[in-house]
Amino acid sequence: MSLPPLSPEQLVKPRHFELRMSLIFATLFVSLGTHLPYFPLWLEAKGFHAEQIAIILAAPMFLRVVTTPLLTALADRAKDRADVYVALVAATMVLSAGYFLKPTYAMVLAVSLALTVVWTPHSPIADSLALSGVRRFGSNYTAMRKWGSISYLCANAAGGFILYWTSVQAVPVIIFVSLAAALVAGLLAPRLGRPRRASPLSATDIQHSAPSLLNPYFLYFTLGVGIITASHAFLYGFVSIYWKSIGISGSVIGLLWAWGVVAEVCMFLFFNRIFASVSVVKVMLIAGIGSIVRWIAFPLIWPLGLGVIGFFGVQTLHSVSVAMVLIGLQKMIGETVSEERTGAAQGIAYFFNGFFMAAVTLASGPLYERYGVDGFLAMIPIAFIGLALIGLAARSAPQHPVRR
Repeated sequence: MSLPPLSPEQLVKPRHFELRMSLIFATLFVSLGTHLPYFPLWLEAKGFHAEQIAIILAAPMFLRVVTTPLLTALADRAKDRADVYVALVAATMVLSAGYFLKPTYAMVLAVSLALTVVWTPHSPIADSLALSGVRRFGSNYTAMRKWGSISYLCANAAGGFILYWTSVQAVPVIIFVSLAAALVAGLLAPRLGRPRRASPLSATDIQHSAPSLLNPYFLYFTLGVGIITASHAFLYGFVSIYWKSIGISGSVIGLLWAWGVVAEVCMFLFFNRIFASVSVVKVMLIAGIGSIVRWIAFPLIWPLGLGVIGFFGVQTLHSVSVAMVLIGLQKMIGETVSEERTGAAQGIAYFFNGFFMAAVTLASGPLYERYGVDGFLAMIPIAFIGLALIGLAARSAPQHPVRR
């Protein structure tokens, strides 16, 4: 579908658009790069057992699958999506201070639930702003988004060393300070106004001319992405605890997480050179296969005596099982979803990611409690289901992309 021309205001590119969006992504991912690997260690240090940790991690995911699509759709209707982003970052920073309170199970769960409502929409709204720049000004998405991965990498590595020299009690402090930095960057976010409206056709014309977000291709693809992503739940929830249990130090744990992100950044840097001519469906099939190989390999590393070097090797697959999923999803949305629907599309994708991640995270607690590292084997059939859905998406792929 051809979209109407941009208005004179929408044609004006904000100064240093790419630089400002890169700063948004960089500061956005510092707090995430601390929370994901080290928050479970903080919970364990506070005396919570594996099933409680799984509930604290999973319950917010179930909540955010409802709230995130609502907030991202609200951002699409706001005067400027950047204003919504700033308000959400400010609220997140304030709520994160709740972790400084006495860490009872009820308190930590309540803070985590409140926090997820305002924290989770950061990334899809930032992605939506970046994709508007891609559509309007020809900006390079991966060139901007890679700084999020780089900052995530730095947070992984630096967080490990900070915890090594202090203790896991520093985790809430690092999260609070990094959110403050994200707020400062958010105030500098480029203002783009409202998203470009769809072509002023009748409702019947739109139904026939514009691809709906509920078409089979979009639904199968986003479902497949969500399930492949969910196969990482066991890794995110319990791999730091597992590594610590076999005697790996906090600083090395940080480096292991960081190495995975190094591989992710490399994929962002070289994706266009390697996969520019590869269809987005094939990209996702490669990502799903990479996930399966990763979950097969993980439980074998320590028993086979491959040690820490083996874990570094398997973490390299982060470039395939995570980075290619992230890029593939944005590529699919950029090719098939009109600009005014990108926020809603991001929200639907996050709904599926969040719901399936929550379900698998909740199951990961009992899995780790009973099977330890062998719980990774349960992630293999999950990734296979995601692959099957991507295969179904391939059968209903649109013939022509949405034109700018």
